[in-house]
Amino acid sequence: MTETSYSDPNVTPPLGQAIPLGLQHVLAMFASNVTPSIIVAGAAGLAFGGPEQIYLIQMAMLFAGIATLFQTVGLGPIGARLPIMQGTSFAFVGVLAGIAATMGLSVALTACIIGGIVHFILGAFIKNLRWLFPPLVTGLVILAIGLYLIPVAIKYAAGGAATFQMEAESFGSLKHWSVALTVIIVSLGLKFFTKGGLSNAAILVGLLAGYALAFVLGMVNFAPVGDASWITPITPLPYGFEFNLGAVIAVTLVSIVSAIETVGDVSATAKAGANRNATDGEIAGATYADGLGTAVAGVFGGLPNTSFSQNVGIVGMTGIMSRHVVTIAGLIMIVCGFIPKIGAVIASMPLPVLGGGVIVMFGMVAAAGLNMLAEEKMTRRTMIIIAVSLAFGLGLNLVPTAVQYLPGVVKTLATSAVAPTALMAIVLNLVLPKDEEDNAA
Repeated sequence: MTETSYSDPNVTPPLGQAIPLGLQHVLAMFASNVTPSIIVAGAAGLAFGGPEQIYLIQMAMLFAGIATLFQTVGLGPIGARLPIMQGTSFAFVGVLAGIAATMGLSVALTACIIGGIVHFILGAFIKNLRWLFPPLVTGLVILAIGLYLIPVAIKYAAGGAATFQMEAESFGSLKHWSVALTVIIVSLGLKFFTKGGLSNAAILVGLLAGYALAFVLGMVNFAPVGDASWITPITPLPYGFEFNLGAVIAVTLVSIVSAIETVGDVSATAKAGANRNATDGEIAGATYADGLGTAVAGVFGGLPNTSFSQNVGIVGMTGIMSRHVVTIAGLIMIVCGFIPKIGAVIASMPLPVLGGGVIVMFGMVAAAGLNMLAEEKMTRRTMIIIAVSLAFGLGLNLVPTAVQYLPGVVKTLATSAVAPTALMAIVLNLVLPKDEEDNAA
């Protein structure tokens, strides 16, 4: 069978090739997939390494796999039926962490369920909304997400805080930074000086290297791993159902941005794997799968899902467009999600190990936003939109007391960095007239 035949998403490579390719997709997204759950669990005040945090990590793995099957296998109009790997979205971390810290996980997860339903409905008319989210708006939102999360990464790398498993006195110690820097150095070394699966799994291998050093330094506690069971049932609405309009609005706004990101990933996958444009049916199906995956995950304690861009790169690198390869990856994630011991091993990871990894990940999120903004010509109008949107979004997040008299929900939205940046960028892009430079472009 020729290599070009793999541009058909319905063609399956031999199992001896398909299984390693599926595992490669898992390795490329594994660390990024579980990190949002760890951060939101910490914001909610859950014990680091405790059973509740382990459960959230399990749900991240399980529903990444289930949402992937929604995409690759499909159900009626649901699913692009392309090699789209789903995973827990970083885009929602800032909003959900703020909601979880101020209103609790019940409100946050309820908002995820409703936001997922809205996201699903977007599939019916997503192609008609794309004009609201040009690269200028989407790039600004993604940049704001990355910049908002970078201080979290630095805090983790330095050892977290007393509310986690580290002592406040050791915050910023050489021991913590040596572990974090090991993760960064190994990740970057593998990414740029190796090829193939090792390069794609660079961050995961870097985390393992940092984990090993942390173990040698006596920073790893395996007690939760021994206490965790091998298999556990999943629990519907583990934190109850608690509706809050502000939380729902915040999550829904990010869902719209996430839907636009998915449109980009579907388009990139079709172009990279088959050198063609994505069809309207594929774009709509991918959006339906995004929303359904998010809503179902929220019911059982999982965070919102979205398509993972790094896996688009694997399709382009291998030239293998087979959706069944990614189906194998989804099945691997589902198996991992049903085994609490795997979640416990991840939860036992010291914060400096995670911090080293997320410094790279969050920095890449910000860089992805900059890359999208690079598509825009830097006219006066464009620069004003960027300046004002980021000033409001990040400024209010850095100085939350500036809006201390706003109602609680509105204050949470105003200080989330993402919501005000998105709102300001959309409004300014719609109302500011194009100048001569824009019209010439």
